[in-house]
Amino acid sequence: MLADDVYEQIRALIMSDGMKPGARVNIDELARQLDVSPTPVREALARLESEELVSRLPLRGYSVTDLLNRKQVADLYALRLLLEPPSAALAATNMTPEFVQQIEDELSTCPAAPADDAYDDYKNLTAHDQRLHELILRIAGNDAVLQSFSKTHCHLHLFRLNFQQPFGVQTITEHRAIVDALIAGNPAAASEAMTAHLEIARSRLLDRM
Repeated sequence: MLADDVYEQIRALIMSDGMKPGARVNIDELARQLDVSPTPVREALARLESEELVSRLPLRGYSVTDLLNRKQVADLYALRLLLEPPSAALAATNMTPEFVQQIEDELSTCPAAPADDAYDDYKNLTAHDQRLHELILRIAGNDAVLQSFSKTHCHLHLFRLNFQQPFGVQTITEHRAIVDALIAGNPAAASEAMTAHLEIARSRLLDRM
């Protein structure tokens, strides 16, 4: 429990810009700040390295990874546009009553946009967004696509760029359009709704960079 708590606290610092991109991580100082021993801090940093939120340099310890630049954002969305619209179309053809229930249940976990700019509100919305996209990929049934998507850690990187930005209402509206097309079993509409969602998100982000 202590290790998980330390991991969540350090992750929150990184995601909410409490630890600046590129900053060196002083394990002993961080342990004092969190009032724990260095051991759970090291364990947390190893987990965060696997999520590409920190990087480890030989003989130099850890540093917070840099934010994505414009080209990296554009490349990430180019990959998502290759993978997710056709997967949404395939998911629409694979819908069963069980899948309909799963996707409706997931949509109901985030019925409204965040009420304020608190970290937890945005964390919850981003976690819902990731779960929904991964659920659609699982319903599509292509494990290679799902693994490729998961390895990008895109939601973590995009959270750091989007934190405290007013994107919640649009995201929920776009999700509803995707889900409606999936439940209707309409592959063309599902692909179109997913494409629109990703293109709007990409433009929204690049316009601020």
